[in-house]
Amino acid sequence: MKLSQFKFELPEELIAQEPLKTRHESRLLVVNRKEKTIEHKMFHDVLDIFDEDDTFVVNNTKVFTARMYGQKEKTGAQIEVFLLRELNHDFRLWDVLVDPARKIRVGNKLYFGDDDLVAEVVDNTTSRGRTIRFLFDGDDEAFGRVIKKLGETPIPKYITRPVKQEDELWYQSQFAKHVGAVAAPAAQLHLTRELLMRLDIKGIKFAEITLHLGLGAFREVEVEDLTKHKMDSEFYSIDQTACDIVNESIEKRRRVVAVGGSVMRAMESSVSSTKTLNPGAGWSDKFIFPPHDFSVANAFITNLHQPESPLYMMACAYTSHEFMTHVYQEAIKEKYRFLCYGDAMLIM
Repeated sequence: MKLSQFKFELPEELIAQEPLKTRHESRLLVVNRKEKTIEHKMFHDVLDIFDEDDTFVVNNTKVFTARMYGQKEKTGAQIEVFLLRELNHDFRLWDVLVDPARKIRVGNKLYFGDDDLVAEVVDNTTSRGRTIRFLFDGDDEAFGRVIKKLGETPIPKYITRPVKQEDELWYQSQFAKHVGAVAAPAAQLHLTRELLMRLDIKGIKFAEITLHLGLGAFREVEVEDLTKHKMDSEFYSIDQTACDIVNESIEKRRRVVAVGGSVMRAMESSVSSTKTLNPGAGWSDKFIFPPHDFSVANAFITNLHQPESPLYMMACAYTSHEFMTHVYQEAIKEKYRFLCYGDAMLIM
């Protein structure tokens, strides 16, 4: 398929700038891919939709304060540095994006805070990408404290207001455990503590996997021929416990719900020949777009996404491009709230 087939007009006023006070009161667009029907519900209605021994597969990655602002040596120009991932722990080498990139060259030094932290640019990777080395003598714990102090919650740029202190909580899943993500698993943000307790009481199981979200699912696709697009690699880990929970649900013919695109990518990267989930860890650059034969999840919870984005393409792959185009037209007409702080969609 071609990139231009995934274009639609998204009214700016539908991009949610803040979440609802009670996240499980977000709207839920329920899509039946076989019957080609659409229902309008509330997110907490998942309690009535799913039953005992159904499994929700969730991502336990934790977002860190990945966006930092430093000053370039000599000129003092302010530079935004977005930490993507650590490349070498011992040497504190990081893959980052810098803005404005034209001012940053190999050999430049960047100073953060009151010289609390210094970094040196050691390589160019892409037009905006750089490899930097932090010059820091303290231990890992001290380094983590400095990054937390100097960085800010990396909410997406389509949220046009300044970052608030509340974003630190708003932009974090209830399952967050393992630090490493620069973007939140947004579909999970609707799962409040209260709703999780009620789902647990009903007998719904939860399988936790890890995929540290980078910017790959959010980066613009720049090629018309989708087969030529390459996703950024993201680290994932699926343990035996998660596989046992998921595979038991498959064996019992219960529903396996992928909560978010990151979960779907991780599971589709670790599938056995018998379409069950395998334990494993590694780097995935899986790009899911139509047509795609999904192996494990028979239900998918996702938010409403931007045009021409990999996440929108994944939703189209899980249904059909034609039907999902109709679904999104309905969501826009009914003024659903889009993107990470917005409403949700359940595809079954």
